[in-house]
Formats: sequence, structure tokens, C-alpha cells
Amino acid sequence: MQRLPKIVRILAVISFTLVVVLFAALIVNSFQNAGKPLTSLNPQGPSSESIQKLLVPVTSIAAIVFVLVLGAVVFISWKYRERKDADPDEFPSQIHGKTTLEIGWTILPALILAGIAVGTVMTLINLNRKEPNSINVQVAGQQWWWQYKYDVNNDGNYDGPEDITTATEMVIPAGKPIQVTTTSNDVIHSFWIPGLNGKKDAVPGLRSPLKLQADEPGIFRGQCTEFCGLSHANMRMLVRAVSSSDYDAWVKNQLKDHAADPTDPTALAGKKVWQSLCAQCHVINGINDVKMKETKPPLVSGVAPNLTHLMTRGTFAGSIFNLYEPVSSDGSALPMSDVAAAGDPGAALTGGTVNTATVNRVTLEAWLRNAPALKPMYPQGGRGMPNLNLTEEQIDQLVAFLETLN
Repeated sequence: MQRLPKIVRILAVISFTLVVVLFAALIVNSFQNAGKPLTSLNPQGPSSESIQKLLVPVTSIAAIVFVLVLGAVVFISWKYRERKDADPDEFPSQIHGKTTLEIGWTILPALILAGIAVGTVMTLINLNRKEPNSINVQVAGQQWWWQYKYDVNNDGNYDGPEDITTATEMVIPAGKPIQVTTTSNDVIHSFWIPGLNGKKDAVPGLRSPLKLQADEPGIFRGQCTEFCGLSHANMRMLVRAVSSSDYDAWVKNQLKDHAADPTDPTALAGKKVWQSLCAQCHVINGINDVKMKETKPPLVSGVAPNLTHLMTRGTFAGSIFNLYEPVSSDGSALPMSDVAAAGDPGAALTGGTVNTATVNRVTLEAWLRNAPALKPMYPQGGRGMPNLNLTEEQIDQLVAFLETLN
């Protein structure tokens, strides 16, 4: 066989080296968590840490096997390549029939797989173990947002007068286990908060358990991972972990109905606009909750986000827009478009005064002006919010009214 020209061999070595370096850089970069709110490699709760403890050894074993097998292939290919002076009728020495070697490379993979299987089963048992004194939350997916129902009195019913129904954001106390039950009101979705646990499908008519717990207060982002229609990519989720005292205050405030009519004339006019145009789908406890229990909204899911305590949330529209100006960990303001940080409701989270100066009024007004222009939806088919053709005066009035919903 004719030997390849020297320049070709040099180029081959350079190309191979570049591929190896780029591959190594890709692997290293995948473990860098900065600026990646949806990474699974930065566990911040017991469940995600259990997954990490399984992932690291399994990935390490797979990497070692990969290197050994690839190294053996490269070594054999190089050592037994056809040479210019080689005898075409001469074969390398064969190892077929060496019983010890054959038994060895059969038993070793079996032992490796058995070890992985044991670790996987133990991890699954731990992930599915229900913790005592956990907070029970039912998570329901719909096109294209998430609804959260809290069984506050632990009676197994999520729709009682002492229970909480909210949307877009799940608020939990840091350090306390949350027993989640996922389901769906229309098509199959998938609930995934990578910092706290793995994925769990939300299937119509099915109740699936999932355990969450945050080690420290913070914002934990998520994304629907089961294709569910036009705005699948815009169906996000957010878990807001707070201190135990803030959580207790949040629960106490969430159990309150809408307060008396706003004293501000613009907000009062906005309430009337809401009642005439929005109340056929959305619920505000204390205004139309009783009526809506007997009336199904004209939506495939049969439900729209509950707006009773809208201003206690930091995001809206399936958590793709900030409702308030987000802040960094040091308290400095961030751009309104920085959804990774999530808007900060401040004192409004627990029912305090809404800081209207930090409200993302521009985007909120744009949403009311023409929601389908900001988020792909199919309102004519009962999926998503339609364009209500509001006047600018009605939009101003509605925003003033919405700012009272804390």
C-alpha cells in the first residue's frame, strides 16, 4: 500500500488534534453553570442532589469506557495497519478461544451495569419517598401556563375555601419538602425545575407525584419539556423559594379575597372594564369566583389564570415577562428583559404595598393591547388570550385596577 504524502499525514494529525480539543472544550463548557438558569448540573435541593450523585459516577464510568474502547480501536488500527512491506497473506495472532479473557470481558460489563442498576433503583426509591409534613401542591398544565393549587388544610381537596389557587409562580418555603402532584387540563405537558428535581409529565386525567425542596431562598426557573402547541417554548415555570416567615405571610395573604372597590377613580373604572371583558375567563376571588364555579370559560383547558393576587407575582404571561423590575443578588436593578432574574414584587409578595414605580407597565400595557402579538396563541380555537381591541383609556384603567390586586 502506498504511503500517504507527508503533508496529508500532518493535516490529518492537526485535524484530529483540533477535534479532540474542541470536544474537550465542549465538555468543559457544559459544566459551566453561569448564565444557564436551566442547567441540571447545579443541584440546589435534596432531590436534584440525589440525581447528581447518580449522574457523576455513571457519567465517569461511561467516559472511562469510552476512552478505553476508543483508545483500543485507535491502537489496533494503528498497530495492525497495512504496511508497504507487509505480507497480504499473513494475519495477526488471534485471541479467539482464550476462555479467561472472554469470561473476563463478559463479567466486567455485567458488574458495571449491575452497579449502575443498584444505584439507579436506590435513587428512584429516594426520589419517590414521600416526606412527612410536606406541603401538598397540585400543578396543572394548560396552553400555555401553569396553575398551582395548595391544599393548605391537608384534607386532600385542593378546591376548598381554605385552599389557595394561583398561577405562573409557585411560592415555597426554603428547607421544607413540597409534595407536587402534576396533571393537565388539556394536552400533555412536562413539569421541569432542573435546580430542584428532574422532569415529570403532566397528563390529562393522571396524577403524578414529584418531590421538590430548595436548600436556600431563591428563584428557580423551569420549562415545559413536552411539545404542547404554538407556545410550547414560551410555557415556562418559576419556583420562588422564600423564608418560612415570608411563606406564612404569603399564605395568609393568598387566603384573602379581593378587597373593597378601589378608591382611585381610574382603578374603579378599570374594575368595571375587567368585569365586562375579562371576567368570562379570569377569576378574582370575591368578585366572580362563585359564578365561575358554575360556568366553564370558553377555553380548551376550561380555566384561565386566577388574578386575585396578581401583583404578588414577579412574572406574568406564562412567566415569559417580568411584572416588576428584576434585581440582582446585591439588590441592584436589572433590565426588564432579564427574565432569568425574575421580577421582584418586594413587599407586595406578602400583601404589602405595590411599588408602582417598579411595575413593568410598558410590557403589561402591550399585553393588554394585543396579547397574541407578544406570545403565539390560538385564541379563536380556545387556546390563549385574544386581542380584546381595548382603547388606550381602557388599558390605562385596567392597569390601574390590576395594580390593586395584591
